[in-house]
Amino acid sequence: MNLPLHRIALMALLICGLSVSTQAQGRFEVGLNLGPSNFLGDLGGTSGKGATFLKDNNLSMTRMMKGAVVSYNSQGVIGVRLAFNIGRLEGADSVIKGNGGLEEARRARNQHFRSPLVEGYAALEFYPTVLFDGNREDVMHKLRPYGILGVGVFRFNPQAQFVDAAGNAKWVDLQPLRTEGQGMGKYPDREQYKLTQINIPYGVGIKYYASDRVSFAFEIVNRKTFTDYIDDVSTTYIAQQDFYDFFGANSPQAEIAAQMSNKSQVLTGGLNRAGYEAGDKRGTPTNNDAFYASTLKLGIRLGSSPYGSMLRRATHCPILRF
Repeated sequence: MNLPLHRIALMALLICGLSVSTQAQGRFEVGLNLGPSNFLGDLGGTSGKGATFLKDNNLSMTRMMKGAVVSYNSQGVIGVRLAFNIGRLEGADSVIKGNGGLEEARRARNQHFRSPLVEGYAALEFYPTVLFDGNREDVMHKLRPYGILGVGVFRFNPQAQFVDAAGNAKWVDLQPLRTEGQGMGKYPDREQYKLTQINIPYGVGIKYYASDRVSFAFEIVNRKTFTDYIDDVSTTYIAQQDFYDFFGANSPQAEIAAQMSNKSQVLTGGLNRAGYEAGDKRGTPTNNDAFYASTLKLGIRLGSSPYGSMLRRATHCPILRF
């Protein structure tokens, strides 16, 4: 069957357009991730002097983080992702294993907290080994290490347990209690902290493409934050009377705030303990809080097929001359 030249050209362009469309769509990926997360801040820790990052990591405070991610990879080397995660952060001085060293001061402090976590961030993904691939579109059965760097926003709300005179315990929000005098006129340098904050997610991962469409990844992403109040602990104790002066002499909120501010008294039957009074160290304001997660991620490339790489290698758009 003889077809006019213009029909052959039109058919070729349609095939080419379909191929390009399939490749463009295959660059989008959606995924789900799940894995353990940990808080790194003033509360908890290990033996000796309090330190940053993994040295003061308490595995017993590990909680699960889960989320979803959408990514786009246009060049092969650099991708862009949007991620949304939910989880919970926890920390407690009571989990510290005492060895008679500097950690005993934190154990006697006896503070604890929990906080729900909601996070969203945008980040760049860097795939350095793609530079050495002969065919960047061919991902079948490949391992690709990558790095992550981005900016995000997260929402938290620290809580702790208040125990009343009858021994009944209930969880209370800590931020409104101004446990370190935040927002009180007596402490003008201590502003009330915001429950929505900016963070910087950064980390590494490795991805395995089980097929042209499906991938599995493992990644560790730390979050640098710009607040020291995720656990509601940062600087020094204030006087118990300050809470009654601020909230009112007969205010139940003042009673709750006084206990939440200084839980070392719980271990002493309500008596003041030397070193845990107004002006004494409660936290370390020079080190902001952080949190990290180690997650497994399942990714699905949209618009591609298990035979996409084969078709792309075998099919090329023709060069037409008239």
